[in-house]
Amino acid sequence: MDVINLKDKFGTFDENWVPRVIGELNGQHVKIAKIEGEYVWHAHEQEDELFLVVDGEITIDFRDKSVTLKPGECCIVPRGVEHRPRAASQASILMFEPASTRNTGNVVEDRTLEPDQLERI
Repeated sequence: MDVINLKDKFGTFDENWVPRVIGELNGQHVKIAKIEGEYVWHAHEQEDELFLVVDGEITIDFRDKSVTLKPGECCIVPRGVEHRPRAASQASILMFEPASTRNTGNVVEDRTLEPDQLERI
């Protein structure tokens, strides 16, 4: 049972849109990522996804609306709901997702990473 220092973990990388696993619990991965720009529209057919903003500001677009999150705010995207995260400038986020979750959900593109390809830090 170790303390996980988010500031230290975020300090170990600079790449955007490349999640890292910082812990696991009950079949869930706890992931962190830095994001900037727009991500791909996608959905996770079997998995809910939680986004928590640690630093910066992000917007999650849905087909019928958008939500903007600031530090300390979170949003749960229900399974099957198409969404697109974006950030005007670099933001740091924490995500809770089932360990089987592919980062781009039902879409395969240049940034797609399978769960077993994620770095654990």
